[in-house]
Amino acid sequence: MNRRKFMALGVTTLGFGAGKMASAVRPAGAPGTGNDDRAQESAGLPLEAYEPKSMLHLPSHPVSGSRFPLIDFHTHITEGDAHGAPGAVRFEISPETCLAVMERRNIKTMVDLTGGYGEGLRDAIHKLQDAHPGRFIVFTEPAWDKASDPGYSRLQAELIESAHRSGAKGIKVLKTLGLFLREKGTGKLIAIDDPRFDEMWEAAGALNMPVAIHISDPEAFFLPIDRFNERWEELHAHPDWSFHGRDFPSNLALQEARRRVMRRHPRTQFVCLHVANAENLKYVSECLDEHPNMHVDIAARIAELGRQPRAARKFFDSYQDRIVFGTDASSNANTPQQLFGDKLYQIYFRFLETEDEYFDYTPAQKPAQGRWCIYGIGLPEPILRKVYWENAARLLGLPANPGAAA
Repeated sequence: MNRRKFMALGVTTLGFGAGKMASAVRPAGAPGTGNDDRAQESAGLPLEAYEPKSMLHLPSHPVSGSRFPLIDFHTHITEGDAHGAPGAVRFEISPETCLAVMERRNIKTMVDLTGGYGEGLRDAIHKLQDAHPGRFIVFTEPAWDKASDPGYSRLQAELIESAHRSGAKGIKVLKTLGLFLREKGTGKLIAIDDPRFDEMWEAAGALNMPVAIHISDPEAFFLPIDRFNERWEELHAHPDWSFHGRDFPSNLALQEARRRVMRRHPRTQFVCLHVANAENLKYVSECLDEHPNMHVDIAARIAELGRQPRAARKFFDSYQDRIVFGTDASSNANTPQQLFGDKLYQIYFRFLETEDEYFDYTPAQKPAQGRWCIYGIGLPEPILRKVYWENAARLLGLPANPGAAA
């Protein structure tokens, strides 16, 4: 996704002495160190070099493959231009690479959400869905580049209908809508609940195409990048990810706009990606209670869910029929917690299937989103079956038994 310009990277030091800040740390063995790291203890350590290792001695139960076959409802095998015309897509991960990991980890089906539209979409469907029946599903995307054109509402609905005829099984709405999409000429942000999209939402409902919708981002992205921001490191590494200031809506305003859309289009099924708002499960629960056409996936949010394991387990118990498995897997090295591969899936399986304590939520050397670890929630088999397969299968029109999906 094209983001705003990279801002200057700040430099901060984590001091271990009496509140002193150091300008540099001498390597071990340098003159004056005594061949040890005592110089670092007195001088301080740059925060970016800090990699604490837990001293807890805890049982570990790695999970090699999922207990039951699953649908990964949220992946990005192909990518388009998120802010322009996703009519042309490129393969970020080859089908062969996907299938190899799928076989090793008991993944039955992967959903490629970013399939674009037009020729790009048809190419993705041909190389994934048609070439490997039962293993891949492809979603279409709106033509954001045409949103300011006259007659867009009808055109977009017709594009959805055409995508359905081509084989697309759902619609992916990136956070382009609400945070990046602007009117041509004025530059004003286009609201999520703008009526020009009503025909698109209605077409999705009429065609039984679920809408996978990403609105907003972690709450810290809407706050100042200061010493109180728990994602200080992440935002200093990627300051263009911040939506603080300027004319961006608040996190709550974006969430409420999506609620108005779900309220206006009750027959359309919406899958609110990233648990809708994983840091506020009470709010998400209120939304699920009010909107029976709302579902959530857990993609790229086990870091949030796993540090509130008791609340997360209650959430899964309460909404076990409306939660789908997803990872947000991609080839983007800027988001190591989403980097496609065996290790990514094994961490998700460990979170869902075990009650292990205090383990890493990412295979990266440093935690990408914040300096914390997570706890497993040990879901029982009936709920695992729903989250891994049954809920997504119902939305996608697949057999309830994964063995019959091939």
